[in-house]
Amino acid sequence: MAIDVLAIGAHPDDIEFSCCGTIAKLVKQKKNVGILDLTQGELGTRGNKNIRNSEATNAGKILGVAFRENLKLADGSFEVNQKNILKVISVIRKYRPKILLIPPYHERHPDHEHAHQLAKESWFYSGLKNIITKENGKTQEPFRPDTYFQFMLRYEFQPTFIVDISDVYEIRVKAIEAFESQVHSKTYKSNEPQTLLSKPTFKELLEIRAKFYGSQIGVKYGEPFYYHQPLGVDDLFSLKLFVG
Repeated sequence: MAIDVLAIGAHPDDIEFSCCGTIAKLVKQKKNVGILDLTQGELGTRGNKNIRNSEATNAGKILGVAFRENLKLADGSFEVNQKNILKVISVIRKYRPKILLIPPYHERHPDHEHAHQLAKESWFYSGLKNIITKENGKTQEPFRPDTYFQFMLRYEFQPTFIVDISDVYEIRVKAIEAFESQVHSKTYKSNEPQTLLSKPTFKELLEIRAKFYGSQIGVKYGEPFYYHQPLGVDDLFSLKLFVG
């Protein structure tokens, strides 16, 4: 199965909090998109791995992704090593995405930085024929996606480009709210401690960020990305410019 885009996150909900509007827009454009969660988020203060798995499944359905898989690496202690690189390479070779969406290289949570490095190394090594991976006992063909883009999590950066998600913003909100154990919810009943994410202000901050980056390109809502090299443009008039 060849897909267009594979989004890789360290924990279930990382993709929703960062770039799920872009995913919803890609799906609306008839692109095939998949999500790969590296861990089950089992160290999280709220919920548990079973609850978060169910929430991730629901969010994936809301977004309309072709699949959502979890590598079940150890939350809080997964390493960028050969074993884990081969696991990610196997997924890349299985689905053969043209583009990867990955965490940024500089982040507050160490897992996010490790996920960046793991995804980046897997992206490169997936194209080498002398690195052998197998699926169902059959050797996989080497395949390297065209490139990868970094989405924004906690720390902000100067974006290379911003995706207009105004037309799919409500889908984004529903996907985020699918993680009832993590974000503020009137229906999730728990005696678990409050976290930064479970306070009402967290969802407000996500909306403010989307509005801010949308304002940078003259639209209502936007999601920022960083690209590590220059981007080419065929048509200057196809650019979405802010005209003040």
